[in-house]
Amino acid sequence: MNIVGIETSCDETGVALVRASGDGLPVLCGQALHSQIDLHAAYGGVVPELASRDHIRRVLPLLRQVLAQAETALDDLDVVAYTRGPGLAGALLVGAGIASSIAAALNRPAVGVHHLEGHLLSPFLSADPPTFPFVALLVSGGHTQLLRVSDVGRYELLGDTIDDAAGEAFDKSAKLLGLGYPGGPALARLAEFGDPHAYALPRPLLNRQSLDFSFAGLKTAVRNHAARLDSTCEQARADLAAATQQAIVDVLMRKSIAALESTGLERLVVAGGVGANASLRERLVSECKKRQVQVFFRSWRSAPTTAR
Repeated sequence: MNIVGIETSCDETGVALVRASGDGLPVLCGQALHSQIDLHAAYGGVVPELASRDHIRRVLPLLRQVLAQAETALDDLDVVAYTRGPGLAGALLVGAGIASSIAAALNRPAVGVHHLEGHLLSPFLSADPPTFPFVALLVSGGHTQLLRVSDVGRYELLGDTIDDAAGEAFDKSAKLLGLGYPGGPALARLAEFGDPHAYALPRPLLNRQSLDFSFAGLKTAVRNHAARLDSTCEQARADLAAATQQAIVDVLMRKSIAALESTGLERLVVAGGVGANASLRERLVSECKKRQVQVFFRSWRSAPTTAR
């Protein structure tokens, strides 16, 4: 079965083709991605109307590219999937409209996929996929959640974000430090040159039994420190970036370990864009190794990324 997926939820246009069979794991046969970073950089963030218009231009050329990679004809597609949300309304409509049109022309089903569920199950495309059940840390730009995952479609919410998500904390803190778009990666790069202990920043809800997250107080503390920075001192900015990153990572790591302990599970799946943060990965791998817990990150079959 050939399944093509179209992703247009925000500032990236993505198309991928997965081949699935009844007796094996799905295989990623082709993928193509266009980033809108250059388009939005001048505005310091995503402009929804510009994002939607760019998706319209990109989807079909990317689809042709993916079909060529996978050596698959358009008529050989069995299912056309698309991101149905959450995301930017106009951008989502582009993907849904194009996917539905292709499906109608081919007389194939069009299937809407929940954005967060797509993140959650993405590690199953890895060379060494997890097995059920597991704890999932879903950490993206707009969402931070901990879930107990028993099977596909069987999810128990253990903890959720009360206000700002971790990705928002990265991006908003980066903007306060005068960094460019996208803010999260820019802050992580600057943090490499800073002292994470130079500033005492809060870790909201860290010492409570709740597995919920809150990053609004951290953002406020960063804003207060940033307002007092000497604009000519690059080291002070790097120190504040490092302290901010460590505060976010501390919370994500400690809450994840608490979720593992409360459920008694020995597998952790990290999904979502913030899961690419190198500091977060290093800390989680280290802490899980001490507890003989397997941790899985999203990776493609050609480049497995698991640790024990």
